[in-house]
Amino acid sequence: MPSSSSAGGYPVQKSDEEWRAILSPEQFRILRQQGTEPAHTGAYTTHSAPGTYACAGCSTPLYLSSHKFSSSCGWPAYFDAIPGRVIRREDNAWGMRRTEIMCANCGGHLGHVFKGEGYGTPTDERHCVNSVSLTFKGE
Repeated sequence: MPSSSSAGGYPVQKSDEEWRAILSPEQFRILRQQGTEPAHTGAYTTHSAPGTYACAGCSTPLYLSSHKFSSSCGWPAYFDAIPGRVIRREDNAWGMRRTEIMCANCGGHLGHVFKGEGYGTPTDERHCVNSVSLTFKGE
C-alpha cells in the first residue's frame, strides 16, 4: 500500500500515528492509503441537502452541493470542486490510467475524476469521491 507519510509538501503535515489518532480505521485506509469504499454504501451517495462537503481529514471545504449530480455510479459525483481545493495526479495503479483527486490542503485521497462520459454537466467531468473522505455542513 502507498505510504501515508506527510511527504508531498501539503500545508497540513501529520505522521501516520497522528492521522490514526484523528481518523477512523476506514477513513485512514481511504484518505491516507488510497483505498476505496464499496459502491452504493457511502453516506453521501444519494445525499442532496444544500451545503458544503469538506475533507474528513482536515476540514477544508472541497465541494458545494450545487456541484453534486446523480451519476448512478455508486459514489458521490461532483462536476467541479471549489477552486484550488482539489489537486490531480496521474494514477496508473491496477493496470489502468486514471486521474486521482486529492485534498490540496492535506493530500487526502478523495477518489478519481473522469472526463467525457456524457453526463451533460458544465465541465463534462465526474469527480467520483468516497463518502468516507468527506464531511458535510448544511446551509
